[in-house]
Amino acid sequence: MIQSSFSTLDWLVFALYFLVITVTSVILSRTKIESSRDFFISKNHMSTFAVAISVIATSQSAATFLGAPEYSYSHNFTFIGFYISAVVGAFFVAFVLVPKFYEMKAVTVYELLELRYGESAKKQAGVMFLVGRVLASGARLYIGALAISMILFNDIIFFHVGISIFVLMAGSVAYSYFGGIRSIILSDIIQAVTYVTAALAVLIFLYYSLDGVEIIKTLEEHNKLVFIDTTFNGDFNIFGLLSGWLLLNIAAYGLDQDLTQRILCCKNKREAAKSLFISTLLTVPIVMIFLTIGALLYVFYLQSSVVQNFQGEKITIFMYYILNEMPEGLRGLVTVGAVATALSSTTSVLGAMASVAVEDLYRPWKMKRGKVDEKHFIKASRFAVLFFAFALSLMALLSYFWQQYGDLSLISFALGVMAFAYTGLLGVYFAAIFTSRGNKTTVFWALFGGFATVLALQPYTFGFSIGFSWQMVIGTVVAFSIMLLGAKK
Repeated sequence: MIQSSFSTLDWLVFALYFLVITVTSVILSRTKIESSRDFFISKNHMSTFAVAISVIATSQSAATFLGAPEYSYSHNFTFIGFYISAVVGAFFVAFVLVPKFYEMKAVTVYELLELRYGESAKKQAGVMFLVGRVLASGARLYIGALAISMILFNDIIFFHVGISIFVLMAGSVAYSYFGGIRSIILSDIIQAVTYVTAALAVLIFLYYSLDGVEIIKTLEEHNKLVFIDTTFNGDFNIFGLLSGWLLLNIAAYGLDQDLTQRILCCKNKREAAKSLFISTLLTVPIVMIFLTIGALLYVFYLQSSVVQNFQGEKITIFMYYILNEMPEGLRGLVTVGAVATALSSTTSVLGAMASVAVEDLYRPWKMKRGKVDEKHFIKASRFAVLFFAFALSLMALLSYFWQQYGDLSLISFALGVMAFAYTGLLGVYFAAIFTSRGNKTTVFWALFGGFATVLALQPYTFGFSIGFSWQMVIGTVVAFSIMLLGAKK
């Protein structure tokens, strides 16, 4: 029988966490905002280390919190290669993209395309980002809410999942609505410390619960201590890490406003590059904590029969452990950790989406109709935060019905849709930076072509399967080739 009801101690930990959120959101809401630029990049006054921690918090989600242990439990440690690939990708972003963004004093990364191909190119990239983020981040919000509903309410009925979605979104709006990016970055630090502390607590507890067990020997005997995959078959083999996964990381850290917005908040390009390197390097040991948890769970359940299912919903091994084995107090802390990862990724994306909607789409349209006071754009920025909070919540609720009554591949599509968009963006930006080819027409078709190529390569589209890293390569090549068809500019 699943023992998942909260004890008094669990509720105390939970209440203390939300007290911290409430107090800090009130304090940070007093941040003085004089323009939409202040709201979105904080006058480029954020410290390097604060930005680095915010990037870490933004790049993690409830899916990472629960999914990384699942990978090492089911496979090995080769997933860490993805984050080492991110360190390599950071060099490209830091030395090629970041200087260009700072040279033009960009608020969003898509302004570079306006400089190269005209205003319509910026708008097209911005719209693709917004559509992709509503789908991807809405689905991720659902995953976080589902986990919280399982732990808090011991069920996954629509009403309780809805409450969990509301709690996460309310916390996110509390930080992002008044104080803008400064509040978001400082709140990210709180969330990062929270979920890393929770993970370390679980790791220590698990380790001591295996007292007397030869952990390393057991893992070696079951081929779990593999860190580098030199085959062509593994999900994170070295060839994929240096090709498709590398492209994915370049896009995530350099072309996705969700992460890049933080980097644009630094004092200058040198500090921005430094924050990027710090964040990618620190992410490696953090992910190793979660992978180690998964490996220890493998040893813990080695002699047991585990059914990873909760009321018809497939769950990760970490969630199974939380629901069945976690002692009181620690269960509350881990729940808070799951909330923190979901909260940080959701809060961050609200600010990023609002920045693109206002700076790339609304401001140019409004300014063509006459001079507008900057206070108007501050109000528009806050309205955009509320609008996208509603849109993400709606997507999360729709994901519930897709998951319960529809084809699971729809959720897989929603989770991967941002990566689909990355291929088109990579092709367009590579052409803009390294060639003199392309125009506003080819930008549209390259964005569409990259997206459509990766979609066509999904197993649920035409029934055949190809590794995702190779999908990234093929999609990027298609988008780049389309850009080369355009006249020189």
